Amino acid sequence: MILIGFSIERVLLGVLLVSLALLVLIIAYRKLLAYLGKGTPAPKDYCVLYSIEQDPVSGEVEIYFTTTHEKSVRIELLHSDLSVLKILKEDTFSNGGHIVRFDSTELPNGNYFYRLCTDNQKTFKRMTISN
Repeated sequence: MILIGFSIERVLLGVLLVSLALLVLIIAYRKLLAYLGKGTPAPKDYCVLYSIEQDPVSGEVEIYFTTTHEKSVRIELLHSDLSVLKILKEDTFSNGGHIVRFDSTELPNGNYFYRLCTDNQKTFKRMTISN
């Protein structure tokens, strides 16, 4: 049987070849992603630093982060130019969630950053102080 100049066998062969080509491309793409991702630390090796819920902040501020492994962590308070103003806490933390508190009334109003540092990461968040 001929459908508008094409036989069913040729149409089926074309569909099979296109499907095979797509499958080969998908496999090659996944192999390329796996190759490029080698050597990067697993997401479980990172701490997660959360944003402060209220903005602007005033009074006592709570900085919350989580870790999946026991880790040495340093929490720093930074000026708006990213120079270190104060180290809020430097300790070894067990897995789970942790809160580091500081009094923002000691600082003038303005924009600041807080940073979580470990041996394999540095994470920044911004906050505005308005007392």
